[in-house]
Amino acid sequence: MQHDAHAHHEHHQHGKHHEQHPHHEHGHAHGHGHAHGHGEVSWAMAAKATLHCLTGCAIGEVLGMIIGTALGWGNVPTMALAIVLAFFFGYALTLWAVMRAGVSLKAAIGVALAADTLSITVMEVVDNGVLLLVPGAMDAHLSDALFWGALAFAFLVAFVITTPVNKWMIGRGKGHAVVHQYH
Repeated sequence: MQHDAHAHHEHHQHGKHHEQHPHHEHGHAHGHGHAHGHGEVSWAMAAKATLHCLTGCAIGEVLGMIIGTALGWGNVPTMALAIVLAFFFGYALTLWAVMRAGVSLKAAIGVALAADTLSITVMEVVDNGVLLLVPGAMDAHLSDALFWGALAFAFLVAFVITTPVNKWMIGRGKGHAVVHQYH
């Protein structure tokens, strides 16, 4: 019993050290993000991280498709714009969450890049791959049910595939494990 109280006290002091020096956080996060008692990463935590990523990706992709369509662009430039905006909004949501915790912009950018790059990349590859595979989806207009149905299906597939990736990353103290340290 005595030993547990001492270990808890050390952990508390260790946590305080990081709060006073957030610029050290990023460098230490990779090695011991979950060594202090998170244990097994829940599917719910991984799903929440994936949903966070999916929200940013969805905003960016839909906006990119609307802009590309409005400008009369073809499929390739429209898809490229949608992917760029998906990364932008995916990172922006994480930046906003981390900066609300009082982290500097420079440190927050590092956290966002570490947390979301693999997640957004997997999501974009999968959901754009699905859109390319659904017959007629790329030629459907924004007013067509096929477009929105194919997009929803693509996001669902991307969510299902990206969630285990996020679970694995969080379990290794990477990805959204880095973001959770600031909540």
